Amino acid sequence: MSGTEALIALADRAVSYGDVERTVDYLRSGLCELMGSGELKLPERVLRCCPDHYARRLLHRDTEHGYSIVAMTWGPNQGTPLHDHGGLWCVEGVWLGSIEVQQYELREHDGERFRFEKCGSFQAGIGSAGCLIPPHEYHLIRNPGGAPAVSVHIYGGDMSRCHIFEPQESGWYRRRQKTLGLDQ
Repeated sequence: MSGTEALIALADRAVSYGDVERTVDYLRSGLCELMGSGELKLPERVLRCCPDHYARRLLHRDTEHGYSIVAMTWGPNQGTPLHDHGGLWCVEGVWLGSIEVQQYELREHDGERFRFEKCGSFQAGIGSAGCLIPPHEYHLIRNPGGAPAVSVHIYGGDMSRCHIFEPQESGWYRRRQKTLGLDQ
């Protein structure tokens, strides 16, 4: 069984639980095991950085079980704005390099204006994985290093859009929907 096939089999087993917390716990530990063992081999294309943005490459979309797997390639100092996952749970693991994650909690909301509080950050290296379960889904990710990084994201659906939060005056952010594309 190839590494990608092992990843798909892991996700199929995990989503069969039907319970989000059990699913993401199983995926997080299984993803760490796959990456730690070196069994997870990804296609060569995920190693290519895009010069002006982090790359999103679809590895698998499962309409029967309702999840998708995306590899993200982060060039040096590339990252996301503050964003959510559009209500989808997610398990994220680092396959190559390291990424920095800054988490936020929503503190106040007024129409399309939002106020957040930083609630923890961490640097994740090869073989580590974490999860997001709404409503605790607000974060930003970046590659703080000088070498490329690759992370694997398993979503509880098709992550084709999200909300990004753009800084405004007095600590407020304005929410904007963003359509997410895929790279080759």
